[in-house]
Amino acid sequence: MSQINYPHIASMVFDTPLFATRLAVDAVKSVLIPRMQGINVVVSQTDIKSLNDQGQILAMEDDDYEPRRQQPCNGDGMYTVAKDNIAVVQVHGLLMARRGHITAECTELNSYERIRNNIQRAIDHEPVKEIVLDFSTGGGMAVGCKELADFINQVKAIKPITAIVNYAAYSAGYFLASACSKIIVSQTSGLGSIGVIIEHMEVSKWEEEIGLKFSTFYRGEHKNDGSPHEPISDQAVAAINKRLDEAYEMFVDSVSQYRGLDKQAVIDTQAGLMSANEAIKLGFADELSDPMSAISNIAQPYLQAANKSRSSTGLSTRAKAMDIATQL
Repeated sequence: MSQINYPHIASMVFDTPLFATRLAVDAVKSVLIPRMQGINVVVSQTDIKSLNDQGQILAMEDDDYEPRRQQPCNGDGMYTVAKDNIAVVQVHGLLMARRGHITAECTELNSYERIRNNIQRAIDHEPVKEIVLDFSTGGGMAVGCKELADFINQVKAIKPITAIVNYAAYSAGYFLASACSKIIVSQTSGLGSIGVIIEHMEVSKWEEEIGLKFSTFYRGEHKNDGSPHEPISDQAVAAINKRLDEAYEMFVDSVSQYRGLDKQAVIDTQAGLMSANEAIKLGFADELSDPMSAISNIAQPYLQAANKSRSSTGLSTRAKAMDIATQL
């Protein structure tokens, strides 16, 4: 198998630290590897519909709260509710460092860059009083994750920012959620996977079978570390383990800091996936609520304030009219 096809995407999957679940990594490979081999992958309309059906988001208009469906191929990942007092930013799909987009197969990708831009829009929009991050992700790249998490942590001092796990916040997703003011998780949601993974793909035997041979010339002892065209060296393994240790330490330290947890308590999770009740019990989440109720509860005070304001305005107008009438 050669990385001739889609080399840029391959470089974001292999030989790089990933804050992602094993399932998320395998899902990406199942789509990527056939393309790298030059095999056309046909996605049926049924599969696309299934993906679309997972694109449910929440919305609220005026005083009425009603769910609204939005296809994952549409929108820019942010919308406002409750008279623009709440901004909801989607943290959906595979998380990449730069510029999220949707593939032709409607597979959802997002980026730390786009999420940050949407949060900044919410900060800059004066009517927005609270920000909600709507999580549905198995994680993604390590590159860029820490920077966004630190930004979210700083935002807490400006406007409340709540994480709603709807219905997954794993690995990089949890890294970001842990930086929020509060984490709300539903009964069937999951979070955690506080760990890092690097996968190396060695394809020398396959290349030999099809008659490919690569001769690599380089300077610098580590320049050829992790080459897929030959068995991995002990030197490359040591370098990979060093990167893993650094990324893992950063992840653990950050969650410990954001959540006010003992560092050993974070390590003791051993990158396991946590249920809602377990996460709340161990201090990795704060409240139990279904996503719709959670956002409704956040929005309710603003809707009540708006109703009260309209009511006061109406009474004032009627009082003035009565005063004028008595003077005639």
